[in-house]
Amino acid sequence: MKIAVVGGGINGLSSAWQLALAGHQVTLFERDKLMQATSAASSKLLHGGLRYLEQGEFRLVREALQERRWWLKKAPQLTRRLPILYPIYRHSRRSRWQLKIGLWLYDAFAGKKGIGRHRWLNVAQTLRCSAALKSEQLLGAYLFFDGQMDDQKLGLWMAGQCEKAGVTLCEDSPVLQVKTDGSLLLAQGWQRFDRIINVAGPWSAALLQQSALPATPLDLVRGSHLLLPHISRYGHMLEVPAESRIVFVLPYQGNTLLGTTEVRQQLNEPIVCSAAERDYLLAVYNRYFQPACSAQQVLGEFAGVRPLLSGSDAAYKASREYQFAHQGNIITVSGGKWTTARALAKQLVKQL
Repeated sequence: MKIAVVGGGINGLSSAWQLALAGHQVTLFERDKLMQATSAASSKLLHGGLRYLEQGEFRLVREALQERRWWLKKAPQLTRRLPILYPIYRHSRRSRWQLKIGLWLYDAFAGKKGIGRHRWLNVAQTLRCSAALKSEQLLGAYLFFDGQMDDQKLGLWMAGQCEKAGVTLCEDSPVLQVKTDGSLLLAQGWQRFDRIINVAGPWSAALLQQSALPATPLDLVRGSHLLLPHISRYGHMLEVPAESRIVFVLPYQGNTLLGTTEVRQQLNEPIVCSAAERDYLLAVYNRYFQPACSAQQVLGEFAGVRPLLSGSDAAYKASREYQFAHQGNIITVSGGKWTTARALAKQLVKQL
């Protein structure tokens, strides 16, 4: 079939690649440059999503853990195994036994594709790994492993796989409208395809709306990150005080990556880290580390919008699952997470 893929993020590129491998003639249209928006503003993790176990998303976590190993194996020059500490204090919301159950499941779901089993570290061992952690009321930490990546470069690596498979990649080519007969409107006029795959991330529902087609609303959530001076070669998964959320403090390219936030966003609003988000992230950081870090020490910041499936009052509880909606010859892809992009694409091929 002659197929158009709308969207040049990681889900669009992975979908185009799998469709081409399945024997279809694929053209991908990206309104700007490939891997410039949401897919390049992630937490840089290839992970199963340990915290999603709390929400009962076992299928998603199992799938993501299998895919994590695939990315690490296929692109070792752009990925690496990352040791992560989950410190537990006397005031921690989650107890040691709760974390033990979660990490046991995490290792079990990874199975033979695991990249290292978790273990408990006492206070002295924890502080040897991360000397900047505050020691007062520290009980110890669990050490576990996930993957880390350069998300933009890894996405462009996927674009290279697309070109090898025969995909035509069209940058600076915004799709203005789509029709259920498989037609799409570009600046130069209408083109006809057998199928249109609408995988434009946060903009997928907007494309349907401007085409006068019904669209299921997405839960658009902004996630902001800060770059701080380097403190440890270990990553950290930290509970936000008085909340159920967690944030990551990760070594990244010689610095420290701190994130993320979850703030609801409209597409007509600037996608930038707000002063309130900056203060929020620094407050969490300073709760756990010494010396304290001030706003003047922030080296950089970035933000992206995640298109999550709607249905949750709290943004952090919104599902990271993905789904497909059919309208004539259009398939709209919603949701998903970076690590599961290839699995999503394989399911898309089955949908066809």
